[in-house]
Amino acid sequence: MDETMTAYSLDSLDLAALLCSRVCHDVISPVGAIINGLEVLEDEKDEDMRGFALDLIKKSARGASARLQFCRLAFGAAGSAGASIDTGDAEQVARGLLADERTKLAWNATRALLPKNKVKLILNLYLIAVAAIPRGGVIEVTISGVDDELTIQLEASGPNFKLASHVTHLLAGEVEGSVDAHGIQPYYTGLVAKAAGMDLSVATEDGKVILRAVPAAKAGSAGAEAAETEASAA
Repeated sequence: MDETMTAYSLDSLDLAALLCSRVCHDVISPVGAIINGLEVLEDEKDEDMRGFALDLIKKSARGASARLQFCRLAFGAAGSAGASIDTGDAEQVARGLLADERTKLAWNATRALLPKNKVKLILNLYLIAVAAIPRGGVIEVTISGVDDELTIQLEASGPNFKLASHVTHLLAGEVEGSVDAHGIQPYYTGLVAKAAGMDLSVATEDGKVILRAVPAAKAGSAGAEAAETEASAA
């Protein structure tokens, strides 16, 4: 790990402000397109142009709604403290976020109620996976095990896939300087993982990015077993 990176603690008010900035950033584009479409309808007499404007408004409204529904589950309270969320709802908002057909989603999970923070973790890892393949590709979400054995894995592959170099540090809560609106989402993902009792790992292999979350106790146990094996071999 880069020695310039240190554990970072973000003030709760700054965290809330940066998350709000992130949500607004996601919604501004489709809302702006709706406004542009309405202005065209107001001034344009040509029927073809009016039809184009109506299509733009409908598409943008669907996009804004999809992003807001996703953000509500990924960043919002989505119920009272200790509430569970249906993974079917998570799959629905994840699919809705894909505005075009360049990216395909394979959702390998049995529908179930999971603790709120674990579902939020899935959706936030999903955002990181989407960002890693800006030209589209395939995202595979696999949820296996139950309760304390739950494992979450996301694989993203596509043309020129790339995971930003700072993402791994932000997931670990290690920051150079300060967190901005661009880095708040992976940083927040790390916070959600801790709250859910999960350890995160990131790997790139065989032309894809692999994001994995396992129970913290399980990760520690696996490390201890590996150390024992190495000691025995020595």
